[in-house]
Amino acid sequence: MLELTMAAVTAADAGATAGMQMADAPSEPGAVLRVGRDRSVCRLSTPEDWLFVSRVHLEFRCGPDGTWQLTWLRGSQPDPSSEVRLTVGEHVQPVVYGGTVPLPRGGSGEVVVQDRTGPRSVNVGFYHEV
Repeated sequence: MLELTMAAVTAADAGATAGMQMADAPSEPGAVLRVGRDRSVCRLSTPEDWLFVSRVHLEFRCGPDGTWQLTWLRGSQPDPSSEVRLTVGEHVQPVVYGGTVPLPRGGSGEVVVQDRTGPRSVNVGFYHEV
């Protein structure tokens, strides 16, 4: 099972946990969890006016072997207005626009979507239970 916890953070509420959202999915091939502004397809959704986040921004997908991967989906713009980074333990890895990275099996970490134009971010914690 993959468990996600998301907080939309502005400079004013840095460190606050109010408004957190949670979602989970079994580690079965083809299982998907999405993060973005479109509530109709995303289990975790950001404020609609946070345009640095695409309608469907991040996709967590379970592969045939029960491992999960994260994809930063390309949006409608050629250049993103955000940056995405994956943190696992002490290791911080930028995620390329349109790129996919594996998540550690049985591990935990955080994915941060940072607005390039202001002090806002979307912080998605993950925990892969095996």
